[in-house]
Amino acid sequence: MLILATFGMTVYGLYSISVGLVDLLGSSTLEWWANLWLVAGGIILVFGALFVRVSMPGGLALAVGGLLALQSISLHNASHLHGQVMLLPQVARALFAALLVALAYLGWNEEAEVTNNPNS
Repeated sequence: MLILATFGMTVYGLYSISVGLVDLLGSSTLEWWANLWLVAGGIILVFGALFVRVSMPGGLALAVGGLLALQSISLHNASHLHGQVMLLPQVARALFAALLVALAYLGWNEEAEVTNNPNS
């Protein structure tokens, strides 16, 4: 489960980084600071995913911080791109983030049990 959570967080973070850079260097449909926020949130999430994978204390908190940053900038971007905040995409994004956090948490506990009880 930990590998799946790490993979999902990494892909989501790299996607956010690439979308932010493409918009910043290309069409610029959003403000420059919104694109930088998207890139920074993606970088935080990728680092958080790496720290979650190696079970570093604080790694899950860093990943949650990156997910919250991406959720908040998504609300801003939706209002600028579509003129309104549509509920379904925001709920889907939040559920995806909650799934990634749950997988990481359960995988972290599973790994800790294996480490503490090597006979199983």
